[in-house]
Amino acid sequence: MKGKLIVFEGVEGAGKTTQMQRLIQFLQASCFLRVRLVTTREPGGTELGRGLRHLLLKQDGGESVSDRAELLMYAADRAQHVETFLKPELSKGTIVLCDRFTDSTIAYQGYGRGLKLNLIKQLNDIATGGLESDLTLWLDINVEAGLARVKARGERDRIEQADLQFHHLVQQGFTELAESNKSRIVRINADRPEYEVAQEIQTIVTRRLEAWGYLNNTNSEK
Repeated sequence: MKGKLIVFEGVEGAGKTTQMQRLIQFLQASCFLRVRLVTTREPGGTELGRGLRHLLLKQDGGESVSDRAELLMYAADRAQHVETFLKPELSKGTIVLCDRFTDSTIAYQGYGRGLKLNLIKQLNDIATGGLESDLTLWLDINVEAGLARVKARGERDRIEQADLQFHHLVQQGFTELAESNKSRIVRINADRPEYEVAQEIQTIVTRRLEAWGYLNNTNSEK
């Protein structure tokens, strides 16, 4: 059985990492899941990726990263991630939960940075070899609310410190992607209490796993 790639997307402070961890805890505690389950992220899902993540997100007063260099670094991270982690896991039938994937590059580098969308599509195609998510959970939150959450956490990375207009453009990107990919991208209202968001995600994912044949029938009503 081929595995499934479930991606969490959203602007800064949307709660992707938190909700991904809540989902894996839910699934691991549920006896009806019959396959291996792993989590990963972009950038940083491989040893090479962890080095690139540091270069992309650090704020140390050194040389600034140009928009084109940023795009190519994300593409390099993705190419390594797909070849050495995602494809091998999916070929084993694993369910992979991933914090960010191709939609983030379109939203951040395309809409946010203003780079050409057709160029980004070409790079995504090269980096992924045609791999797409089977389900993308877009955690949709008001930009200002999300950034307030980030600020409350303390130190912010290079992307989080971008100006407000940039983050609104990124949000526009996610909105348009969701409109044009309704079969793949599911909008989740993330401007709610954490447990309410988690419950909706659990319901959506459980139904998808049942449809994909990953659940034991005797427990699939959970």
